[in-house]
Amino acid sequence: MIEEVKKVLETIRPALQADGGDVDLVEVTDDGVVKVKLVGACGHCPMSTMTLKMGIERTLKDKVPGVKEVVSV
Repeated sequence: MIEEVKKVLETIRPALQADGGDVDLVEVTDDGVVKVKLVGACGHCPMSTMTLKMGIERTLKDKVPGVKEVVSV
């Protein structure tokens, strides 16, 4: 599952970078929790929770079977 998650994050990354941010994959747990770290402008943006849940989590759940949740660490 980790390779699939990495591939999907690569498709999301350009949109984050366009706003001065990025996302780093920290861990994918056995129970389907993807742990990421938002960096750059995304690290302290007031909209980062929405980016995480409505953007990254929704895309990963749609494209990678077994992803249950995405959390920021």
